[in-house]
Amino acid sequence: MTIDYKLTETYENYLEAIYNMRDEGQKIINARLADRLGVKPPTVSQTLQRMSRDGLVKIDGEIALTKHGAEVAESSIRRHRIIERFMSDILGIEWAVAHREAERLQHAISPLIEDKMLAALGHPTACPHGNPIPGMMSTKLPPDAITLDNTQANQTVEILRITEEGERDPRLLNYLQKQNLIPGSRITVQEVVEYTGVVTFKKGGTTIALGLKAARTIWVKPV
Repeated sequence: MTIDYKLTETYENYLEAIYNMRDEGQKIINARLADRLGVKPPTVSQTLQRMSRDGLVKIDGEIALTKHGAEVAESSIRRHRIIERFMSDILGIEWAVAHREAERLQHAISPLIEDKMLAALGHPTACPHGNPIPGMMSTKLPPDAITLDNTQANQTVEILRITEEGERDPRLLNYLQKQNLIPGSRITVQEVVEYTGVVTFKKGGTTIALGLKAARTIWVKPV
């Protein structure tokens, strides 16, 4: 069966979510995918059944991409992250706006424009938030990578990337950019307190506090 993926943005959104969750090491089941996409579980089940029929996913307890599904996901994610980088680096657009605009444009740009944008950027390997551009670098996190909420007091870590889940929150993206909490930045954790739901850390001479929900979207590695 031939499918016009340009007309099925819903499919692309599902494929991207599954791809990103897999790279973050999450077990992909209906409930988690529904939460990630902000839709109800019955809707997810129905859509996945159609995607399975169309040869994009495999459902056997967990949800996995077929080879074809992975190719479509990588193509869509690649366009999105190149656009984000172009808007951020060349046009000087803020992170949150760049992410929103990239979601609108990624379904429309041609391979020619994609290649020209990539060349103009000098062939970067990641989007502004540290997420790898498929085809430009390994998508795997290093084995010692952890999310910020799993760090320990007095631990110094380097920020690796902001998850796609975190990118969907424009207020969080704006805050991280304003605080210069960008990939490559180093911070020293002061405390992680479950009962208050806050992680506190220092960057330079500044003390910063983040909620644990936000901290779960930030991948770091010990320094």
